[in-house]
Amino acid sequence: MNIILVGAQWGDEGKGKIVDILAKDADYIVRYQGGNNAGHTVVAGNKEYIFHLIPSGILHKGKICCIGNGVVIDPAILLKELRDLRFAGINLTNRLKISSLAHVILPYHKILDQLRETKRAHKIGTTGRGIGPCYADKTIRCGIRMVDLLNSGVLRDKLKDNLKEKNEIFKKVYKHPGFNFSRIYKEYLNYGRIFSSYICNTQRLLNSAIGEKKDILFEGAQGTFLDIDFGTYPFVTSSSATAGGACIGSGVSPVRINKVIGVAKAYTTRVGEGPFPAEFPSKFAKVIRDKGNEFGATTGRPRRCGWFDSVMVKEAVLLNGISELAITKIDVLEGLKTIKICTAYKYKGKLFREFPADLQALKNSKPVYEEMAGWDKTVPNLCHYQKLHPNVNKYLKKLQDILNAKISIVSVGSSREDTIFLD
Repeated sequence: MNIILVGAQWGDEGKGKIVDILAKDADYIVRYQGGNNAGHTVVAGNKEYIFHLIPSGILHKGKICCIGNGVVIDPAILLKELRDLRFAGINLTNRLKISSLAHVILPYHKILDQLRETKRAHKIGTTGRGIGPCYADKTIRCGIRMVDLLNSGVLRDKLKDNLKEKNEIFKKVYKHPGFNFSRIYKEYLNYGRIFSSYICNTQRLLNSAIGEKKDILFEGAQGTFLDIDFGTYPFVTSSSATAGGACIGSGVSPVRINKVIGVAKAYTTRVGEGPFPAEFPSKFAKVIRDKGNEFGATTGRPRRCGWFDSVMVKEAVLLNGISELAITKIDVLEGLKTIKICTAYKYKGKLFREFPADLQALKNSKPVYEEMAGWDKTVPNLCHYQKLHPNVNKYLKKLQDILNAKISIVSVGSSREDTIFLD
């Protein structure tokens, strides 16, 4: 079976843990978009792993992990992840495959990302990792791909062309001295030598695997509402974070996909700028942030927190074709007397039950809530839905009814064992 796992909110939903759990039944795990602006955290045994580029399924022996063509790669970050995994005793031999078509983040992408943010009157909240500028180069057809690192002549010509134009922009617009060709050229040729054994035609590899009836799990980064088309634009990422991006970013046809599973927190978080109708007041947000350890795995930035927003998750179910949901971090809500679910937005006297495209409407909307009784304990470390607090069950049932999607997985803690599978 070929399954896409996608975030149903603004990212940070706990996809890393769910991928790790589902990976045991997959033969291939594929990361299909984004870059090292995303972080997936997995707790295995007593050790915490944070992945930025390598699919989190790499922790399972014998699984083949692919970085697809839709990902943008910072070679220095990828090299660090490889070294950290080897140090942890993870065998990578013949298990990691990198698409020859994946685009490469260069030093000028990162600096440009940071400089652009300083010029903006309205900040986007970028991570400054160079992801947006790298995707921009891909779109305007001057990008450098992983395969180019294997050909010294191609890399030389592309890099010279890029620096000729970009150094002028850096000097005249940003008063930056620009970049040295020789240093970057030597550094990235060396990356080509390091990664040469991993770089391959992943689209052919994956389609051959499907022909052999292998099971593939597609792992997205970020979440639906950071998608470049369907997210809260312009406060979004620069790639297709919805399920459709899995096909674009891997070279696997949509007709080969069997199921889409969405991941959503039992509440809502987002990092950076942008509208957030169901956001908590600052004092209560700090309580939940500290309790849920809501700090970005990539940047360490504190996440904004709010009640579960069913308007946006219903939209995510529609956009992605989600048939099943995994609800994570429900344990963080324990101890609250009342739990709220945002079921609509109110703006200028109008009630919105569908997610609005108008950023002003979204920014100035007031949430409409449905209240439910809270609970004392979620009883982690138990694998039975029936043994959860009755009010937890009622909350999950209400979400399932509102969203019109089956909840099949419930996470009640950070470790693999703190997971309940619903029949």
